[in-house]
Amino acid sequence: MTSTQHVRVEGSSYQRGRQYGRQAATRVRLSVQAYQQTFAHYAGWDWPAVRREAARFEAPIGSVMPAYLEELRGIADGAGLDLADVLAINVRTEVMYAAKARQAPTAGKLPAQFSQPAECSAFACVPAPGQNDPVLIGQNWDWLLHSAQTLVVLEVRQDEGPDFVTVVEAGLLAKTGMNAAGLGLVTNALVTDADVGEPGLPYHVLLRAVLDCTTVTDALEVLQAGPRSSSANYLIAQAGGAALDIEAAPGDFTRLYPVYPEDGVLRHTNHFLGDIHPADLSLWAMPSSVVRLQRLRAAATARTLDDFGILLADHADYPHSICAHPDPAAHPCEQGATIASVLMDLTARRIWLAAGNPCQVPFEQLDIAL
Repeated sequence: MTSTQHVRVEGSSYQRGRQYGRQAATRVRLSVQAYQQTFAHYAGWDWPAVRREAARFEAPIGSVMPAYLEELRGIADGAGLDLADVLAINVRTEVMYAAKARQAPTAGKLPAQFSQPAECSAFACVPAPGQNDPVLIGQNWDWLLHSAQTLVVLEVRQDEGPDFVTVVEAGLLAKTGMNAAGLGLVTNALVTDADVGEPGLPYHVLLRAVLDCTTVTDALEVLQAGPRSSSANYLIAQAGGAALDIEAAPGDFTRLYPVYPEDGVLRHTNHFLGDIHPADLSLWAMPSSVVRLQRLRAAATARTLDDFGILLADHADYPHSICAHPDPAAHPCEQGATIASVLMDLTARRIWLAAGNPCQVPFEQLDIAL
């Protein structure tokens, strides 16, 4: 299974989830199987333990964002799985990065020999006021190798809220994407010493919630809707010209840190750029982040989709480059690569996908109707 599956759904929250789960059942089940091995490696948990941990997130999601819990329930029913199985893969960030944080070095303690693929290199480009250039946004999504087999393009028509499209692992609610209101979202993993897996609103639920927003301000409000369980970076732009990068640590609104465009461009990888309250563990956890950010900044004149397409195929510091490739020295469960590269023109509501390394796979425009 190597091709990307295009899933189209419509209706109520539960109906959409059920259609998604049914259409992508093989890939959803493969996601669950793959994460059983992944969680065992990173957290030392068997699947019953993972399911028990995931069940702790049901109440926080249901109390603040019940529609997304219904979507998750629908995905599980459509794929013939239990809700706990689908919850488990949707909180994979909380489980894995909490495991990472617990192994972080402390004073007098040498760093643990522990590796994890960095999750991603992202950008947005907006015109100056009064200019008519398109609003562009995109990223390389780098992750574990098994996710290349579970990649789906999920196109959603909603009874309430804007229609949207997201490029995501099968069974997860959302990842990179854009909606009919012209709002686009790209994202990066982050990790702090506050990432302890405390139940709250999970990363992938919040990504889904952002895609229901029509403005950047709406998205900032959504990220404050309830206690967040994990660190993450949300880079958001809107076709009208607004763009904001929001670095988030676990907790409430006091742990959101905005980053603003420089010369109309936002660039982000896998470490905090703001002055944050918890300790940033990102450079220890994902050391390739600093070089990838340097390379994003080195392309200071990039302003077109072609420019950014070339940038996302950059191989400086290979294999830990923007266009990431497996490190043969890494444990098989820790090897990662660029799974998908995404470019979006929010002004034109168009999206291009390279399903794999963009140095090897051409970008193709997706057939979507937003």
